[in-house]
Amino acid sequence: MSGVGERTGVRGGLGRGAAVGPGGRRLRALARAELTLLGRNRTAVVTALLLPLALPFSVRPAVDNIDLKAEGLSIGTVTLTAAIGFSLLFAVYSSLVSTFVARREELVLKRLRTGELGDPEILAGTALPAMGLGLAQTVVLAVGCTVLLGIGAPPAPYLTVLGVLFGLALCALLAAVTASFTRTVESAQVTALPLVLVSMMGSGIAIPSEVLPDRLASLCELLPLSPAVRLVRGGLTGHLSGYDALGAVGIALAWTGLAVFAVRRWFRWEPRR
Repeated sequence: MSGVGERTGVRGGLGRGAAVGPGGRRLRALARAELTLLGRNRTAVVTALLLPLALPFSVRPAVDNIDLKAEGLSIGTVTLTAAIGFSLLFAVYSSLVSTFVARREELVLKRLRTGELGDPEILAGTALPAMGLGLAQTVVLAVGCTVLLGIGAPPAPYLTVLGVLFGLALCALLAAVTASFTRTVESAQVTALPLVLVSMMGSGIAIPSEVLPDRLASLCELLPLSPAVRLVRGGLTGHLSGYDALGAVGIALAWTGLAVFAVRRWFRWEPRR
């Protein structure tokens, strides 16, 4: 995908949307243009679509020797939680790190700031397609696991929905933070890797936090994506108390506030030279 093609696509898509009205229409126009560019990047599409669908099957060997019933879990709830977590990490977070860096280095973000869009609108419009893809994957995965693994209706679906929404927002914000310290598109996967690995192993995605030692589990609960994963799994199992749910929401809000501060403080709108 060439830089010239991307710049033309963003400018053309934004121009068509901006001509019909301000505010939300400009945001929709930017998101539509970004979605078009995402569709042209076959590598990003394959990574975002296939990895979250394939990786959950790798969780099965890791939990075969664990007594899931003793922890109030099942292979279905563990697999679905892992699938949603992988979707957040790869379809949203990793994808957006590359996207933010690419748009910055090709001066797209700088040009957009000279127009009528505000900074939050530019970031939101850029992130919306990846967030929408992550949300769509979550719905498909939930239906697929329900049919194939016989999970049944979640006892507390509102917790799962809340967890997914927190996860989408946090992954988008953390992607912007990571992009601030990423010099090139080629290095984006490297700078995104630490959070991906830490979240996979410590946030309850690849290994349920319920089977970890108590002290380690308490520390891992403070990781950025742990509250979202905890809410998702709690909604699927119905074993998350109101007190624990409030605690997870509080941690998620704290990370959201920190991420917003970091984006406002360190996000770079011009190429790193």
